Amino acid sequence: MLVLLAGASGLIGPALRESLLADGHTVRTLVRREPTTPDEDRWDPAAGLMDPGVLDGVDVAVCLSGAGVGDKRWTDKYKKTIVASRVDTVGTLATTIAKTGSTAKLVCASAVGYYGDTGDRRIDETAPAGNGFLSGVCEQWERAADPARAAGVTVSHLRTGLVLAKAGGLLPRLGLLVKLGLGGKLGSGRQYFPWISLTDEIAAIRFVLEQDVPGAVNLTAPNPVTNAEFTKTLGSVLHRPTFLIVPGFGARIVLGEFAGDVLTGQNAVPAALEAAGFTFTHPHLRAALESELH
Repeated sequence: MLVLLAGASGLIGPALRESLLADGHTVRTLVRREPTTPDEDRWDPAAGLMDPGVLDGVDVAVCLSGAGVGDKRWTDKYKKTIVASRVDTVGTLATTIAKTGSTAKLVCASAVGYYGDTGDRRIDETAPAGNGFLSGVCEQWERAADPARAAGVTVSHLRTGLVLAKAGGLLPRLGLLVKLGLGGKLGSGRQYFPWISLTDEIAAIRFVLEQDVPGAVNLTAPNPVTNAEFTKTLGSVLHRPTFLIVPGFGARIVLGEFAGDVLTGQNAVPAALEAAGFTFTHPHLRAALESELH
C-alpha cells in the first residue's frame, strides 16, 4: 500500500509512519519546506498548491495536520491559525484528489470536540455538532473534504479523543503534576474524558486505512471516564495522591478561552469502529495507562 501522509510530525504522525513502514508499506510525506529525503514531497497548503503528480499510485492520503489547540492562548490570531492549519491542508488534498480523478481514499484527522459539551449523554457518530469554537473548527475541518467526497472518493474523518502516550500530548504533563503531588480533578470532575491509548489510536487509523469505514469515526476507547475517574486512576497507576481540585475560574486564568473546552467533555463511544469489527487492545483506562506509562 502506498500512503501519502500530511502531518508527519507531532505525536501521531511519526508513530503511524513507523507502523506502516514496519509492515512493508510505502509512505510518502508532504512537507512545506524543501525536501531533504527521497520520500518527501513539497506542497503549500496555505496557497492551495500541490503537485498533482504526487498522487500517482497513492492508495490512501492521510491528513493529520493541525496547530495544537492547547499550545497557546486563544487570541484572535491563533484562532485563525488553528482553523487555517486544518482547513487549508484538508482542502488542498481534497481538491487535488478531485481534480486528478485519483482513486485514493482520503482519511482526515478531526476531533470529538465536534460534539461540544454532551454532559452525561452517551453519543456516537450520529450525534450532531455542538456549539462553541472547537465544534465550529471541526465542522469546517470536515467540510473541507467535500470536493473529494463529491468526486466519489471514500472519505473518513477521525474524531479522536485524548490520546494517551508517554512521549507527548497531555498525558506527560498530567503525569508530572501527579508525580509532584499537584494532581487533581478539573472543576467539578464530572465532565467526560473520551480517551484512547496511542497503541489503539495507531491501530484504529491503520484499520480505517485498510478497510472501508467512510464518514465520521470516533477514535475513542469504548469505556470513557469522567475527569475525576481519570485523575484518580492516573494517581493510582503512579502511586500518588490526587486530592487537589483545580477550580473552573483557576483553569480559565491559566488557559483562557480553551478552559471552556477542558471543563466540558464528551461521553463518546466508537460505534463505527466496533461495527466494522475493530478490536481494542486497551478498552479500559487502567491497562492503557499502565501500558503507555511503563
